[in-house]
Amino acid sequence: MTVHRPVMLEEAIGYLNVRSNHNYIDCTFGGGGHTQAMLERNGPKGKVIAFELNTSAIQQAKDLQKKYNKRLIIINDNFRNILKTESYKLQASGILYDLGFSTDELKGSGRGFSFQVDEPLDMRFSLESELTAADIVQTWKEKELADLIYTYGEEKYSRRIAKNIVAARHKEPIQTTLQLVAIIERSVPPFYRHKKIHCSTRTFQALRIAVNDELESLNISLEKSISLLKQGGRVVVISFHSLEDRIVKHFFKELVKTKKAIPLTKKPQTPTQKEIEINPAARSAKLRAIEIL
Repeated sequence: MTVHRPVMLEEAIGYLNVRSNHNYIDCTFGGGGHTQAMLERNGPKGKVIAFELNTSAIQQAKDLQKKYNKRLIIINDNFRNILKTESYKLQASGILYDLGFSTDELKGSGRGFSFQVDEPLDMRFSLESELTAADIVQTWKEKELADLIYTYGEEKYSRRIAKNIVAARHKEPIQTTLQLVAIIERSVPPFYRHKKIHCSTRTFQALRIAVNDELESLNISLEKSISLLKQGGRVVVISFHSLEDRIVKHFFKELVKTKKAIPLTKKPQTPTQKEIEINPAARSAKLRAIEIL
């Protein structure tokens, strides 16, 4: 199994306070990097329950499951269903959310997550879901598209992009990533096409969030997570864009306000410059952590 480079690994493990024989929940298994780090530190009897929607990622985890045997439990489901862990009757000492996903998963899925390769506009984490990115691009009204791209992608040229998507689909169906990239590129000014962050990034982010109902899933999961933790248990969240971070910030703030938790991070922690140089995907990461009272 190839383990991707997990973002802010030492910081996440440190804030989780991973200890021998304690149990942990990794809500986003992905490439398995954080999960493996927990298992290396919580033996010999501690367990990790990990959630993963992508069946191919679970297949690649077989070596890890074999190595740690019954100490690693992988649930093929969305982390919004985090209460499924109750059936294992394990009190958790920590819960981790790494809201990014592995580069390998991006490039190798064939589902159109990346704008760098030509693939079908799918973007579903789970193939059991019905809505695809192509469905949105092909059927949503111009205003709905514009609002989606602006709200979930924070894209200032959302209206231009939406207008050109609608015009383009009248000529031919928009079915692949590079078709969409070409539309976005002709919708934005030349200087915007040559910025460090690709001009398609925000639109693709918005579509992915909508297809997978990511923000609502995060809200639901965080609300349910607290009941699974023992006193002194911790929740650590690594987010990658402001929409996610805002949800986490407000949720943690309310727990602190009602004296149900204490903050472990007064401000979000960010990766070191050294980590960003080694792993550029980490550059937008923000880590927040609380401890349950």
